[in-house]
Amino acid sequence: MWLSIDERDTRPLYLQIINQIKEQMRKGVLKPGDELPSVRELADSLGINMHTVRSAYLKLRDQEIINLRLGRRATIARLQQPRNTPGVQADIAARFEELITDALLMGLSPEEIKKIVNLQMEHLKTV
Repeated sequence: MWLSIDERDTRPLYLQIINQIKEQMRKGVLKPGDELPSVRELADSLGINMHTVRSAYLKLRDQEIINLRLGRRATIARLQQPRNTPGVQADIAARFEELITDALLMGLSPEEIKKIVNLQMEHLKTV
């Protein structure tokens, strides 16, 4: 596993960590049962505060992406059955709404936003 912090990225550091771990899972770099670095090790390697890494790990735990046990390293969780529920759909819709609002405020048209989404979906199919 390899993570990095992008100082130019406007997202909080813990979100950068979360997104990179999820991306590595999607690509198959990280698999269920794989161990993650300890909070201290990852914080030291990235040059950031341990509480930032802990926050990322706790959020990943809450999303059932990783397992956390006291005194043990975090591990990638076994994949759960698809959770295509109304609650999950509402959560995803709210996240899309936030991104769409940001895009509109930056001056993108609805057509440009749709084009970006379609390009990203095509990119994900090929990776």
